[in-house]
Amino acid sequence: MPEKAKGRTPVNPHHAGHRERLRARFNAAPDALPDYELLELILFRTIPQRDVKPLAKDLVALFGGLSEVLNAAPERLCEVKGVSDATVTDFRIVREAGLRLGQAKVMKREVISSWSALLDYCSASMAHHPIEQFRILFLDRQNVLIADEVQQTGTIDHTPVYPREVVKRALTLNALSMILVHNHPSGDPTPSSADIEMTKRIVETAKPLGIQVHDHLVIGKGRHASFKSLGLI
Repeated sequence: MPEKAKGRTPVNPHHAGHRERLRARFNAAPDALPDYELLELILFRTIPQRDVKPLAKDLVALFGGLSEVLNAAPERLCEVKGVSDATVTDFRIVREAGLRLGQAKVMKREVISSWSALLDYCSASMAHHPIEQFRILFLDRQNVLIADEVQQTGTIDHTPVYPREVVKRALTLNALSMILVHNHPSGDPTPSSADIEMTKRIVETAKPLGIQVHDHLVIGKGRHASFKSLGLI
């Protein structure tokens, strides 16, 4: 009988069968799988010799869902028993691929007609970010998105924004309008008085130069606020 390969744990036939069945279910109906099973499929790559269902369920329970797991800080993920550096890298790869797919749906397209896709992209990019991030979507004459740039990052509840720098960048890109976006790590997208004042200063700085601020979106967890809808622009 062949000698067992050193340093390797034999694959449990039940686990191997489970993996094949799960892959088949995914191929047949990917939307039908719950978060923990999608997470299992990702974990298969870096944990080939073990049942990863308990780990997948633990991660979902700890962080709250697939999106939260993929967006979790690497140091927090590594605190979970069974999660390796390779696993964290795989999570980051999946997240980045998802963001680029979302970005492809809105870049070089007329933003107003792609508003739902734009909101989905902004939420995926920023909703679970642990610190405030201020980004600007620059648009051309036809309201086509020509650039999406993170201008500033701040603390858990504040991001310094300089109106002159915002307008200077718009002029450099030949943008005629902008959509401002920032996140609230607390999850509550209600604009603060500082948010309102900062937006007012950007609008006042941009207007004399013929640059319009279409909206300012505040991204929370599972919801957002629009300055335009709230009558603040």
